[in-house]
Amino acid sequence: MKRLLVVVFAAIVGLSFVSTSAFASSDKGQKIIVKKLKRACGFNGGVLAKKHTQEEWTTIFKAGNLNSEIKTLCPKAKPLKKKYVKDVYDFLNNFASDSGNVPSC
Repeated sequence: MKRLLVVVFAAIVGLSFVSTSAFASSDKGQKIIVKKLKRACGFNGGVLAKKHTQEEWTTIFKAGNLNSEIKTLCPKAKPLKKKYVKDVYDFLNNFASDSGNVPSC
Protein backbone atom coordinates (compact mmCIF):
# COMPACT_ATOMS: atom_id res chain seq x y z
CA MET A 1 0.00 0.00 0.00
CA LYS A 2 2.78 2.41 0.91
CA ARG A 3 4.56 1.68 -2.35
CA LEU A 4 1.38 2.37 -4.33
CA LEU A 5 0.92 5.74 -2.62
CA VAL A 6 4.52 6.70 -3.39
CA VAL A 7 4.04 5.82 -7.07
CA VAL A 8 0.76 7.77 -7.26
CA PHE A 9 2.31 10.78 -5.55
CA ALA A 10 5.32 10.69 -7.89
CA ALA A 11 3.01 10.50 -10.90
CA ILE A 12 1.00 13.50 -9.73
CA VAL A 13 4.14 15.56 -9.13
CA GLY A 14 5.55 14.53 -12.50
CA LEU A 15 2.37 15.45 -14.35
CA SER A 16 2.21 18.84 -12.64
CA PHE A 17 5.61 19.73 -14.12
CA VAL A 18 4.57 18.64 -17.59
CA SER A 19 1.25 20.44 -17.57
CA THR A 20 2.61 23.83 -16.43
CA SER A 21 4.58 24.22 -19.65
CA ALA A 22 1.35 23.85 -21.63
CA PHE A 23 -0.20 26.98 -20.12
CA ALA A 24 0.17 30.37 -21.76
CA SER A 25 2.38 32.90 -20.08
CA SER A 26 2.50 36.68 -19.97
CA ASP A 27 6.32 36.43 -19.93
CA LYS A 28 6.23 34.59 -23.24
CA GLY A 29 3.72 37.15 -24.51
CA GLN A 30 6.05 39.99 -23.60
CA LYS A 31 8.94 38.34 -25.47
CA ILE A 32 6.74 37.83 -28.52
CA ILE A 33 5.62 41.46 -28.47
CA VAL A 34 9.22 42.67 -28.20
CA LYS A 35 10.32 40.45 -31.10
CA LYS A 36 7.30 40.69 -33.40
CA LEU A 37 5.40 43.92 -32.67
CA LYS A 38 7.57 46.55 -31.00
CA ARG A 39 9.27 47.77 -34.17
CA ALA A 40 6.07 47.70 -36.23
CA CYS A 41 4.01 49.46 -33.57
CA GLY A 42 6.57 52.05 -32.56
CA PHE A 43 5.89 51.47 -28.87
CA ASN A 44 6.42 48.72 -26.32
CA GLY A 45 4.00 46.10 -25.03
CA GLY A 46 3.11 48.10 -21.93
CA VAL A 47 1.74 50.91 -24.08
CA LEU A 48 -0.11 48.40 -26.26
CA ALA A 49 -1.67 46.71 -23.22
CA LYS A 50 -2.88 50.05 -21.82
CA LYS A 51 -5.02 50.64 -24.93
CA HIS A 52 -7.84 48.56 -23.39
CA THR A 53 -9.13 47.33 -20.04
CA GLN A 54 -8.95 43.69 -18.98
CA GLU A 55 -12.60 43.19 -19.82
CA GLU A 56 -12.13 44.68 -23.29
CA TRP A 57 -9.05 42.48 -23.99
CA THR A 58 -11.00 39.41 -22.84
CA THR A 59 -13.93 40.26 -25.10
CA ILE A 60 -11.61 40.82 -28.07
CA PHE A 61 -9.77 37.54 -27.41
CA LYS A 62 -12.91 35.44 -26.93
CA ALA A 63 -14.36 36.82 -30.15
CA GLY A 64 -11.18 35.74 -31.97
CA ASN A 65 -10.35 39.31 -32.97
CA LEU A 66 -7.01 39.80 -31.21
CA ASN A 67 -4.99 39.87 -34.44
CA SER A 68 -7.37 42.34 -36.07
CA GLU A 69 -7.30 44.60 -33.00
CA ILE A 70 -3.51 44.56 -32.97
CA LYS A 71 -3.61 45.40 -36.69
CA THR A 72 -5.90 48.34 -35.90
CA LEU A 73 -3.56 49.63 -33.19
CA CYS A 74 -0.39 48.82 -35.19
CA PRO A 75 -1.16 49.06 -38.92
CA LYS A 76 2.36 47.95 -39.93
CA ALA A 77 2.26 44.79 -37.79
CA LYS A 78 1.96 41.36 -39.36
CA PRO A 79 -0.67 38.98 -37.94
CA LEU A 80 0.53 36.79 -35.09
CA LYS A 81 0.82 33.06 -35.55
CA LYS A 82 -2.00 31.13 -33.89
CA LYS A 83 0.40 29.59 -31.36
CA TYR A 84 1.43 33.08 -30.12
CA VAL A 85 -2.05 34.56 -29.66
CA LYS A 86 -2.80 33.08 -26.20
CA ASP A 87 0.55 34.22 -24.76
CA VAL A 88 0.16 37.73 -26.17
CA TYR A 89 -3.40 37.87 -24.82
CA ASP A 90 -2.18 36.86 -21.35
CA PHE A 91 0.36 39.69 -21.43
CA LEU A 92 -2.15 42.27 -22.69
CA ASN A 93 -4.76 41.21 -20.14
CA ASN A 94 -2.24 41.13 -17.27
CA PHE A 95 -1.01 44.67 -18.02
CA ALA A 96 -4.26 46.29 -19.22
CA SER A 97 -5.12 49.85 -18.29
CA ASP A 98 -7.17 48.83 -15.26
CA SER A 99 -4.83 46.09 -13.97
CA GLY A 100 -2.46 48.25 -11.93
CA ASN A 101 0.47 46.16 -13.20
CA VAL A 102 3.48 47.63 -14.98
CA PRO A 103 5.65 45.46 -17.25
CA SER A 104 9.39 45.42 -16.64
CA CYS A 105 10.22 46.56 -20.15
